[in-house]
Amino acid sequence: MRRTEEQAELAGIVRSLLDKRADSGAVRASMASAAGFDESLWQTLCEQIGVAALAVPEEQGGAGFTLAETAVVLEELGRSLAPTPLLPTALAAAALVADGDPAGLLARIAAGEIATIATPEHVLFGAQAAIVLAYVDGRLVQLDESPIGIPAMDPTTQLATIGADVDPLPDHVRDVALVLTAAMQVGGMQRALDDTVAYSRERVQFGRPIGSFQALKHRMADMLTRLELSRSAMLHALEGLVEGAADAPDRAAVAAACCSDAFADLAGEMIQLHGGIAITWEHDAHLVFKRAHALGALWGRPHEHRARLAL
Repeated sequence: MRRTEEQAELAGIVRSLLDKRADSGAVRASMASAAGFDESLWQTLCEQIGVAALAVPEEQGGAGFTLAETAVVLEELGRSLAPTPLLPTALAAAALVADGDPAGLLARIAAGEIATIATPEHVLFGAQAAIVLAYVDGRLVQLDESPIGIPAMDPTTQLATIGADVDPLPDHVRDVALVLTAAMQVGGMQRALDDTVAYSRERVQFGRPIGSFQALKHRMADMLTRLELSRSAMLHALEGLVEGAADAPDRAAVAAACCSDAFADLAGEMIQLHGGIAITWEHDAHLVFKRAHALGALWGRPHEHRARLAL
């Protein structure tokens, strides 16, 4: 799957907004806020760009596009590290599209209300969500209970827990979760590479920018290779979902395993190639590292996705 001109334009619009509204200082302010994310930025994303409505059918108040457009936005959000509830909201919308929406919740989601799906392990942005869904006895239902926020390793990702007994995500929703998360992981890998290359041009040792040293060039080339392989896996899996391919579950598992491993490795390389400054609170490398490991654990570990492929 290749990006269309319209998708490339969407990516440019979102990136321009995030460059203005989600720089390092803004991300850190969002992390420290009571909501845990920039509510004004979320409102702008929904009202001016319509990110929550992209994959919602037109007859239910949405824009009538596909998950491919949502993935474009999530990749840009992954690059910026901006904390937003788009991932759980888009996942909730996808579940409603697949399994029915008798209560008319999709129209509310398309208008910008935050939604999420509870799993036995966690509820993404649960304390911030106006709509909390779950699978109970195999049925998608709306829960009345409000999730309670819990500390998270990644300060850009809000987690919550809930007392109700809920089912794991069914396979068709889990696969959407894996692919949309992979889009965020690809964006995060792009951030790790871009920041590392920029630093290698600025940092001088022995009278030369460190990026001129052959050994470091090779390591950054390896980072680029891992990024592009991961992007290809993500796009192949995304195409499978959009087209309803028979092997879509396998493609999703490949993307999840590939992107989770690669993002963790690139985040580690970012720290190594930045040197001592990368382990300070003031530098964003630790945010990239935490995001990498948090996303890689959301829906199962890489070895679990690879095990599915062996069945």
